Amino acid sequence: MQQVHVRKNAIGEARLVDCDQVKLADDAVRLEIESFSVTANNVTYAVVGDGFGYWNFFPVQGAGTDGMGIVPMWGHARVIESNVSEISVGERVYGYLPMATHLDVVPGKLSASGFTDMAAHRQPMSPVYNSYSRLAADPEHDPAREGERMIFGPLFKTGFLIEYFMRSQDWFGAEQVILTSASSKTAMGLASTARHRSPDIRRIGLTSSGNVAFVKQSGLYDEVLAYDDVQALAGQPAVSVDFAGNARLLGAIHAHLGDALKYSCLVGATHIEERGGGAGDLPGPAPTLFFAPDHAVALFKDLGPQEAGRQMAESWRIFLADAGDSVTIERHAGLAAARAVFVRMAGGSVDPAKGIIIEP
Repeated sequence: MQQVHVRKNAIGEARLVDCDQVKLADDAVRLEIESFSVTANNVTYAVVGDGFGYWNFFPVQGAGTDGMGIVPMWGHARVIESNVSEISVGERVYGYLPMATHLDVVPGKLSASGFTDMAAHRQPMSPVYNSYSRLAADPEHDPAREGERMIFGPLFKTGFLIEYFMRSQDWFGAEQVILTSASSKTAMGLASTARHRSPDIRRIGLTSSGNVAFVKQSGLYDEVLAYDDVQALAGQPAVSVDFAGNARLLGAIHAHLGDALKYSCLVGATHIEERGGGAGDLPGPAPTLFFAPDHAVALFKDLGPQEAGRQMAESWRIFLADAGDSVTIERHAGLAAARAVFVRMAGGSVDPAKGIIIEP
């Protein structure tokens, strides 16, 4: 078994480690990881890992691992050993996986379409991350779109949840939504969902100058501006959704819009080097962190699992039509490639036109 260990306080440092597999527990299933995506979202998991418990899902063990952690990924795996009668060797699943070649899970809450990992160390974390879909009975599974699901799926769902939250609050009286890091997959998910579910809200994308053309070509935004052009934002009532984590940019948006900014939402941190700087005393509303797992629980409570799943699946299909072909999928073999790609992304090198899939 191999794992990639990342230094928690310096995530650009990562190493490939060979590990011994232990005997499979009586109530457990062993998964061989087939594929996962590496995106800016995974970098965010590492950046905020201590504060949100992301390092706790897949703990490292053994000598020389102090200060190291395993970054979670989203992907597909196959059962290669099972001590659970309801789960057969050869079955495939989709869910939260370590940057590794194997994972042991303790299935509970079994149904035809999924199960929950009941491993004790995972129970304090959100159930959203502990659920696995059984692909044979998963309505979201499309064998031809497995790559897109890994790359876009979790990020799209965050965008969907943001739109649902904003719409439930009547968009705080805003007429436009301003999305930073507009080339990011989460922003694109929000833009697509808002276009179809909140068509009266104008969608403004802010991005780096080098990504302006890509964002415009996506067709998801009514207007696209480079970060240096914040002053060109219309002064009408707005909400901002900040995916960038750039304190200076957020400060510029607040300063420019002032009281016209009705809500300031913080999601993720794709610009790591800017994350440490405080935005100071900002005019307008205090920025509020959006934690998707909590909103997912609220969505399922509000609508019920069946209706929530139906709405999400409908918007997912629309998003695939809108943006599913906006990236070129690159597949890399071997876990060493995962380490290299993650280190590159942690250093800020992310090409929005490429989706990286690792096949360990």
